[in-house]
Amino acid sequence: MTTPVRTIKKYPNRRLYDTANSGYITLADVKQMVLEQIDFQVIDAKSGDDLTRPILLQIILDEESGGLPMFSSEMLTQMIRFYGTAQQTMMGQYMEQNVKAFLAIQKKLQDQAKQVYGDKMMLTPDLWKQFMQMQAPAMQGMLGNYLEQSAKLFMDMQQRMQDQTRGMFTAFPFPGFPGQPGAEEDKKR
Repeated sequence: MTTPVRTIKKYPNRRLYDTANSGYITLADVKQMVLEQIDFQVIDAKSGDDLTRPILLQIILDEESGGLPMFSSEMLTQMIRFYGTAQQTMMGQYMEQNVKAFLAIQKKLQDQAKQVYGDKMMLTPDLWKQFMQMQAPAMQGMLGNYLEQSAKLFMDMQQRMQDQTRGMFTAFPFPGFPGQPGAEEDKKR
């Protein structure tokens, strides 16, 4: 039986109220819920609008402002450039699929670590380093597969964009455009 989605209400005074625990919580508490894989939804107490994404983005912003950011300025700049372009939706899907592939690799590594060190393993940095050295060939194979999948996803995305573009423009007479009447004759000239 699945647990119901936990509802958190956001009030105009910017406070968050957890209806499951009947008390106010902080962004740190919401972050902990994410880490514990608790399903939740943040709604505006007044309008009923879903505010889950803005709250999650606020947590990411807080994390990025800390000591070890995940995204470089260059990556953030490139991400901003995708907004408002035809690639925006596809890029979001591409990134989401890459994260899923990365999580699958992480799960495989965790499973391998459990086989070697047991369920009660304490993965200290030294132990993790030792494990990674033992797993170097397997790790290289998994990362190679990940990069291959990533490249394939990107090529598929690019092909879909080209197909959509061709579909949009086939109704317009552009001399020399592939798929247009007379395009083959133009090539022969």
